[in-house]
Amino acid sequence: MIVYQKSFDLYHTVYRMIKLLAHFKEDGLIEIDRLRIWDYYLLYPNKMQKIKLKQNENDIRKIIRNFISSKDNPYERVLNDRKMFEKIKPYQMTAIKCLASYGIINKDYLSENRITSISSNILTEYEDDFKNLSVQEENAIKLLTSHFYKVPLFGVDGLKSRTGLLESKYDAQ
Repeated sequence: MIVYQKSFDLYHTVYRMIKLLAHFKEDGLIEIDRLRIWDYYLLYPNKMQKIKLKQNENDIRKIIRNFISSKDNPYERVLNDRKMFEKIKPYQMTAIKCLASYGIINKDYLSENRITSISSNILTEYEDDFKNLSVQEENAIKLLTSHFYKVPLFGVDGLKSRTGLLESKYDAQ
């Protein structure tokens, strides 16, 4: 039996990253690790239930509980989030380099492990393609690109530490 796994599909990874960048309305730089974490949670939105939130983030906890399904797809069961995150890293990095080669993101910042969108015209061309997103995808993208953009990437309360997807123990504050 052949089972399609979208996490190991380069074209689907490019598509997910374009979706994230198209919904991201800020003008700042995005760290590559942050974009990779967003992509992981767009790929597996039910895993957002495991993100450690502060006590004053009860509203975010309610949004995740109410608007993002907690059911696992039996064909996409992930036993170890951190291992899966590392397995999809080559696909994510290749997708980022692909976006840079097409001029969607600025390749000058890649050496600094950051990206910035330089072609909003290209992203607006694809805007109609993203109107058919599922409710869960739409909610996940909005939450990731708004609230989890404001959360610092490094530190004890950083996104790396809260998700547990990347090592954060030795990060500089």
